[in-house]
Amino acid sequence: MYSPIRLLLLLSVFGCSMDTDILDVPEPSQNQILVFTKTVGFRHESIEDGVTALQKLADEQGYKLTTSENALDFTLDNLKNYQLVIFLSTTGDVLNGDQQRAFEGYVQQGGAYMGIHAASDTEHDWPWYGNLVGGYFRNHPQIQNATIQVKIANHPATSHLGSTWERLDEWYNFDDLSQDTTILLNLDETTYQGGTHGENHPISWYHEFDGGRSFYTGGGHTKESFTEPDFIDHLQGGIEWCLEK
Repeated sequence: MYSPIRLLLLLSVFGCSMDTDILDVPEPSQNQILVFTKTVGFRHESIEDGVTALQKLADEQGYKLTTSENALDFTLDNLKNYQLVIFLSTTGDVLNGDQQRAFEGYVQQGGAYMGIHAASDTEHDWPWYGNLVGGYFRNHPQIQNATIQVKIANHPATSHLGSTWERLDEWYNFDDLSQDTTILLNLDETTYQGGTHGENHPISWYHEFDGGRSFYTGGGHTKESFTEPDFIDHLQGGIEWCLEK
């Protein structure tokens, strides 16, 4: 069997022609993203707004988005269909042991993870997950405005911002923050009440972990977050980084 290119060369030698559509290289398949929204603890009213915003981004950027609250989707055979799994304000113990092992295998085979807001208030008894996220939710003060310091300005998730970013949200304090993440955004605790980390209070970060990629942002408590252009661009930049090969 001749390859299409060799066949074209042979036909040209004999003065024949062929439809060059035969030689068209197929377009790569769309990036497939799974948005997981299962909650066992507190359920954020903003989840549905987040899904809507992520779907709009997917439509604009050419991603294929699947939304699920069914932990049974966490099998290795199913997860391998996705280039990125987003935990959108999940809470509590959302995966059983087999599902946890499947997700570990997915990341170890190069899969990407993105956590939004309460994704850090998930699976507190699964240390691998805490290391994947980069830290666990501890507590938070009341919703209020705060100033965010942009620590890295040339990342896709921050390149649209200035040196600082002021916005309204529910600002998390964390436990078990990893030392192996790269901090993108840091909260200025002098600009709001209730921070417990002092000068170094990360609120968004990323890292390579256990064969895959992980991006986390602490924003996204309020429904209004998902209509803020700067926050949407922040999410899009996180997705873009997660999908980089």
